[in-house]
Amino acid sequence: MASTSLAAEDEAWIQLFNGKNLDGWTVKIRNHPVGENFGNTFRVEDGLLTVRYDQYDTFDEQFGHLFYRDAFSHYRLRVEYRFIGEQCPGGPGWAFRNSGVMLHGQKPETMTVDQRFPVSVEAQLLGGDGVAERTTSNVCTPGTHIVIDGERITRHCNSSRSKTYHGDQWVTAEFEVRGGDVIKHILDGQVVLKYEKPQYDPSDSDAQRLIASDDLLIRQGTISLQSESHPVQFRKVELLPLKP
Repeated sequence: MASTSLAAEDEAWIQLFNGKNLDGWTVKIRNHPVGENFGNTFRVEDGLLTVRYDQYDTFDEQFGHLFYRDAFSHYRLRVEYRFIGEQCPGGPGWAFRNSGVMLHGQKPETMTVDQRFPVSVEAQLLGGDGVAERTTSNVCTPGTHIVIDGERITRHCNSSRSKTYHGDQWVTAEFEVRGGDVIKHILDGQVVLKYEKPQYDPSDSDAQRLIASDDLLIRQGTISLQSESHPVQFRKVELLPLKP
């Protein structure tokens, strides 16, 4: 009976990345129109969704995002990622071994040409430098706020309780999203960060264009993967819909 239940759950996972191409995904890179994959930044190599900058002269703050076609509200997202190679020349220091999965995001078509990041809740992915401790599965909030332990948090980035993952090892990160209620970041089966009530920041100019009422709560949105100047690969991006 247990094996049957596990098999049923496995069948319910939706593979957002098919391992062959970027069908179902849309690129938006800063200072380029929606759909233009400048420098072939996002590509598939040997079955891996790969972010590279070998066609860039310099990064020049050309932050990019690869958006999945559908919006989601209640789900569990699982990605397997690793950082590789050297950071693109001109990339900011903080972006060393830095990428992210944007949750509850806006649609790429609603972003301005020069917008750096989609209004969203970012599950931040960070790799270690081989020496210092550095948590991953943190949370950052471009154009948004969150609530932690009953307190509305306006600080842009907040650290998880994860260990440091050094080198080019594969890391499996999971994110459980419950609409406008709770979001959990999970590593190695342990919850390393939990927060609630994702909401628009009314003082943010990008968020202001998306606010339609006095209700600032964000209950659903897009999922996107970042390009922030350090090469990164994803070998799995899958989603399990959850009942509200």
